[in-house]
Amino acid sequence: MQTNYTLANYTDHVLNVSHDAVNRYFRKEKMTAPIIWEHVKGSIVHSPRGSIIFDDSILDKNHSYSIELVRRQYSGNAHGLIKGIGIINCLYVNPDTGQYWIVDYHIYDPDGDGKSKVNPAQEMLVCLVASQRVTFERVLMDSWYGAKARLLLIENLGKFYYVPLKSNRQDDDSGGELKYKCVDELNWNSVDLTLGKVIKIKEFPREHKVKLFRIVVSDSRRDWIITNDLAQHSTDDAQKVCAIHWKIEQFHRELKQVSWVEKCQCLKARIQKNHIVCAVLVWIRLTELARVSMTTICRIKDGLLARHLKQEIQSPFV
Repeated sequence: MQTNYTLANYTDHVLNVSHDAVNRYFRKEKMTAPIIWEHVKGSIVHSPRGSIIFDDSILDKNHSYSIELVRRQYSGNAHGLIKGIGIINCLYVNPDTGQYWIVDYHIYDPDGDGKSKVNPAQEMLVCLVASQRVTFERVLMDSWYGAKARLLLIENLGKFYYVPLKSNRQDDDSGGELKYKCVDELNWNSVDLTLGKVIKIKEFPREHKVKLFRIVVSDSRRDWIITNDLAQHSTDDAQKVCAIHWKIEQFHRELKQVSWVEKCQCLKARIQKNHIVCAVLVWIRLTELARVSMTTICRIKDGLLARHLKQEIQSPFV
């Protein structure tokens, strides 16, 4: 297994290339998100029922002290604040095949561009609709991205959203007869549990209605999902749509495991950004090979050294 991801180790294994030359290249070269699109656009299998997913991931740099772009931020895996580099990713999912592709991303750098974690998702969505790069009808996000402005934007773009609500979000299911309640205080009968219920979210326009579903995750956990797809009349179907969101969690896990995107210890922001692009390109290539071979990207990666190891065991160089 590869364990050394430094520029020095790379130059030790490439002829006629010095460490300084590689360092200068990565400091001056500017690799950006459009490179990712150029490598995936030819392999995407479109579906009219396609989904766009937004979510962020933290590249763990908890042992770093001088790396640019690193800042303390909340990590869902660590369930707390860690030092790391934040990336907001945008995936396209074909629900008919279960395949997914990264189509855009944004590196969280508020000191450099002044953007929060939620604004880039909005910009990427508008760009996707304007450019018509992919065919999709749904947008899936975490509750973090479910602010009123973003939900209304998705509706104005002619798309459906499926977004979880936090338990303290206030809603009204009485048609204006009662006061707003927290979503976990609403009453549910058997029909509501099966078909969902129409509600109004506080601070939304007066006549603006959405469909609310209560999904049982476990004995101790309930999720509340809203959608502007008022024709959705099945809690089970709504749950299946929301389950597509886990594809981006799978992507985050694969990216970290097969490309070791977190391992770069270079100090400069430009090198870190270039390393992230290269790591995503590695994931894209391994994913393409895995689809052709009908196997997993982990097996593709592990197989890279299998032939060399067999040869060394049979006829050791040392």
